[in-house]
Amino acid sequence: MNLQIKDELIPGTKLLRSEMGGVTGLEFLSKIFFISNGVMLTQIREISGIDGTTLQNWTKRGWVMNSKLKKYSIDQVAHILIINMLRSCMQLDKIAFLIEYINGKLDDTSDDIIEDSVLYDYICRVLDRLMTYEVCSLGSVRVAIEEETQDYQEKMPGARERLSQALEIIIVAYYASLIKRHSDAMLADLCYGKTF
Repeated sequence: MNLQIKDELIPGTKLLRSEMGGVTGLEFLSKIFFISNGVMLTQIREISGIDGTTLQNWTKRGWVMNSKLKKYSIDQVAHILIINMLRSCMQLDKIAFLIEYINGKLDDTSDDIIEDSVLYDYICRVLDRLMTYEVCSLGSVRVAIEEETQDYQEKMPGARERLSQALEIIIVAYYASLIKRHSDAMLADLCYGKTF
């Protein structure tokens, strides 16, 4: 089946692309961090729609690092947005496994193959590219990943392959969430118009 990806939201957020000048990825994160070197929990809630209890639960389970002085860094925010963009279509423990597959232990940056902000940027760049295609298939997802990650420098042997595999899973899962969101909206329209 060939479907075209269209998403008016910035991945992992509740913000419309049009409200942020059409930017996503690192450009979007740079706008958030333009004035300060960290964001507060209230700002994360405004951006993502994640409530404080959910974020505390993710932190307690070891899926998100604790904030420093009540502020989250650009990589922490990117990490949170990646989890948020996948949670409607993937179990949280599987998201945690996928992120660990990419970057190892959360509290050890020495085993990371990529910064979370750069990973988020690659995800957004691939999605942005796919939205320009008239038809989207698994083959076009792989091509878009290869083209958008050309500048990636391996930090250890096999890192590029791990990154590509993980990106394909993330993009396909997010694609599934977009289809589900569209289907849910169609069903809501159908239900709204019908009296039971």
